[in-house]
Amino acid sequence: MRTALLLSTLALAAACARPAAPARDYLAVWTASADSTQPDFLAVLDVTEGGERYGDVVTTLPVPGLRNGPHHTEHEMPADAQLFANGFGGGRSWIFDLRDPTKPHIAASFTGFEGYEHPHSFLRLPNGNVLATYQMKHGEGPMRTGGLVELTPRGEMVRSSSADRPELPADLRVYSAGIVEPLDRIVTTTTDMDSEADGRYLQVWRLSDLSLLHSFPLADGARGGEGLATAEPRVLADGKTVLVSTFMCGLYLMEGLETDAPSAKLVSSFPTKPDTYCAIPVIVGNHYLVTVPAYNAVVSLDISDPANPREVSRYAFADTNVVPHWIAVSPDGRRVALTGYGSMRNTVYLLRFDPETGEISLDERFRDAGTEAPGVQLRDRAWPHGGNGAGVPHGAVF
Repeated sequence: MRTALLLSTLALAAACARPAAPARDYLAVWTASADSTQPDFLAVLDVTEGGERYGDVVTTLPVPGLRNGPHHTEHEMPADAQLFANGFGGGRSWIFDLRDPTKPHIAASFTGFEGYEHPHSFLRLPNGNVLATYQMKHGEGPMRTGGLVELTPRGEMVRSSSADRPELPADLRVYSAGIVEPLDRIVTTTTDMDSEADGRYLQVWRLSDLSLLHSFPLADGARGGEGLATAEPRVLADGKTVLVSTFMCGLYLMEGLETDAPSAKLVSSFPTKPDTYCAIPVIVGNHYLVTVPAYNAVVSLDISDPANPREVSRYAFADTNVVPHWIAVSPDGRRVALTGYGSMRNTVYLLRFDPETGEISLDERFRDAGTEAPGVQLRDRAWPHGGNGAGVPHGAVF
């Protein structure tokens, strides 16, 4: 008995002395099936630095139905690991439970509330709930402007607020948002996902009660058209300064956000490329990263002076048919996930980023096993969930 007890104690001590296995890192990628007869799915990729499975598809989770149109996820993994993701084409959204990324499951799904349909973006509120931008509202008569809907983390409606006003264009659609907690404000953009409407407006709301306070159009710059298709508000590290991008490659700085006369001025712009758009930006410290299809690149701007952004780096693909679109940054700010269109339609890339200098480079190691080209190809695969063929990634989050 004593010998067995001693051996057990020694075994326990040895186990405690061994270093713990390093934590693994994963990238969740919201993916459409290129074959409309097969389900769309969430793919989970291993992105553990130095790991033997770097770039491997660990698992996939299909969602019910077909042609859901996987689009935006949340931009950062929430603390509860309950990731909101919209299927914009089908009007249904999902909450993916990623507490164990190797075994994700669907926690809930939802559609519209009180006539609000087609949510686009999801952001976490200071109270722990989720703010959803709904593009449109259905009811009697023609389709109208949507608004904001506050949801519980389980996808249940708490309250809503309309962006519709008689003096505003009827085709105005609520696109994305930025939450400015210290100023009790929300900033939203107005690009229409389904039409040629110019989406030139910004809207300012009171955070505490979701009241719409102001709506105003953006002015163009010298090139012309910079203010069209307002896209993504981003709040800087001070919690109060807001930069707003447009799909027509303008970058605007909000001014007087807490006043009765908020405005925005153009502080930077990039060239445009026919049938492509500057798209999803992220902020890492004093740097602003944005996709610029005219350069086939991701560009890094130093925004330590937000009124005078300065380009410090870019990574440009040699392939001129690459159209980068979505970018997401890792929690340590040193890696950037990239998806898009054109010849990268079925590929996920990782870029390396230096938060100190703003330098961007391609992660050459992130690739399919046995291949020479960087990037993980989501095509010509037999998926873990049983499907096969090509996937079209969109939203991605570490």
